[in-house]
Amino acid sequence: MAKGRGGAVVTIVVLCQLVMVLQCELALAARYVVGGSSGWKYGVMGWENGKQFKAGDVLVFNYEHGKHNVVAVNKNGYDSCKTLPNDAKVHTSGHDNITLVRGQNSFICNFPSHCGMGMKIHIVAS
Repeated sequence: MAKGRGGAVVTIVVLCQLVMVLQCELALAARYVVGGSSGWKYGVMGWENGKQFKAGDVLVFNYEHGKHNVVAVNKNGYDSCKTLPNDAKVHTSGHDNITLVRGQNSFICNFPSHCGMGMKIHIVAS
């Protein structure tokens, strides 16, 4: 009996340590306001250059509701300024928090001509 309880205690201790490690990793996630104090706007393309992004980091897109949006697109959508894939997630709140995934993360504003005027960013998160 005592041996069984000891195994359960070890399991609980290991699970607690795992939870602590995961919480520490989440706590290390960075938050980036896209465009800085200027916000998500025309000409923001290139804002991401020189920054080191990781999966789990959060991008905060601030913009005037109804005048812009944030569309999570694939690389083809980014390059062509088109909403690709067709079922791409469109954010419209004016204060969108988007968690980066590992690999490529591309965002555009799909209002007419906005992406073409530099309202797009492409990030590779490690």
